Amino acid sequence: MKKIHIVEISIAFALVFSVIVSTVSFGAECKKIRQDVVRLHILANSDSNEDQNIKLKIRDALLDCGSEIFAGELNVENAVEVINAEKTVLKELIDEILSENGFDYKAEIYVEKEFFTTRQYDSFTLPAGEYLALKIILGNGEGHNWWCVMFPPLCLPAVTQENDIKYYLGKNGAEIIQNSPKYEVKFKIVEIFETIKCRIRQN
Repeated sequence: MKKIHIVEISIAFALVFSVIVSTVSFGAECKKIRQDVVRLHILANSDSNEDQNIKLKIRDALLDCGSEIFAGELNVENAVEVINAEKTVLKELIDEILSENGFDYKAEIYVEKEFFTTRQYDSFTLPAGEYLALKIILGNGEGHNWWCVMFPPLCLPAVTQENDIKYYLGKNGAEIIQNSPKYEVKFKIVEIFETIKCRIRQN
């Protein structure tokens, strides 16, 4: 009976150790994903229907022009340089759309590190953590926001195929973001860990 008890404890420890190793490995892959991704983040002026609708119109315009501005040029290494070079063009485009639709506020554009929670899109999920982001604030920026990915250009019209995702994020990265139900618990663990890290940095 005593031997059986020792065997059960050994099996339990082995399972716990296996889970820990698996989660640590998953966390390392999530870190690589964060390092290889540039997010797009648009904050609406308010939650009014008008402000939310213009936010979506601006989103569509950015995604349309993004395939021309960033295709083949943007990557994590040169993201700040490329986006900063296009900031004036993007701001003029957004301000023009706002003015044409009768809005008297303007847009502010930043390229900065920002914390995101786990986010599920139509065909992929990105783990929580700090990402480099193109952040666009419309007016007061107090409304619901919208975000996606500028690089890899997963939100741009031409790049959504599995092979393209593997090219940018590698086989393991593509596996993680495209099979989110399989990793739901691990995504949650990573989010808790990254949230704690973020709070520690802010204090």
